[in-house]
Amino acid sequence: MDYILNGFVEAFRLIFSFDPEIIQIVLLSLFVSFSSTLYGTLIGVPLGILLGINNFRGKKVVSRFLYTFMSFPPVIIGLFTALFLARSGPFGQLQLMYTPTAMIIAQTILVTPVIMGIVFNNASTSGYEVVQTGKTLGAQRWNILILLVLELKGVIMIALVTGFGRAISEVGAVMIVGGNIRGFTRVMTTFIAMNNNMGQYSVSIAMGLILMTISFITNSVLYHFIIGDHNEYRD
Repeated sequence: MDYILNGFVEAFRLIFSFDPEIIQIVLLSLFVSFSSTLYGTLIGVPLGILLGINNFRGKKVVSRFLYTFMSFPPVIIGLFTALFLARSGPFGQLQLMYTPTAMIIAQTILVTPVIMGIVFNNASTSGYEVVQTGKTLGAQRWNILILLVLELKGVIMIALVTGFGRAISEVGAVMIVGGNIRGFTRVMTTFIAMNNNMGQYSVSIAMGLILMTISFITNSVLYHFIIGDHNEYRD
């Protein structure tokens, strides 16, 4: 039990010492996770809305595939991404393997179905009603799209934060395509796993506390937006 308490004491010392390596790892983690979440949002939100508000043959099959990909094992995504980006793979000439770009690609593939699935599920219900109301009132397609985004903004925010949370806490895919190279592709999750295996619990705890703090901040932002929306409706 003492080594756990000593680990927390040492963890706080490391955090407030502003170690350059710790700062670099945190910044890289945020960059990779924010980038992949942004790309996942740009892809997933429009597709989720489009598939949700339209009725077409095979929609149930599409939804089942989408929900399956939402819970797809990250290590499998990392494996297939590595196969495509490896030197002998289809995109090997781009030399993206073991780079932050490869990590962003893998995480984008990981979070896009999550964001898309959340938006799709809500657009299939409330989104369809908005479209029908807009058409009844004679609104143009662009106006209907704006109405949809406004109607689903709370859902989009939930999808975005959920995608970011999945990205920043992921370890399997980024370990495979990034390689956990010190000063280049090492992120918070791979740093924690590596130091835990080495028995260096204090630095693992320190990075874990930083990761928990970032998760708390993102969830606090989500809570603020949702509560703000509810207050607007009450007013």
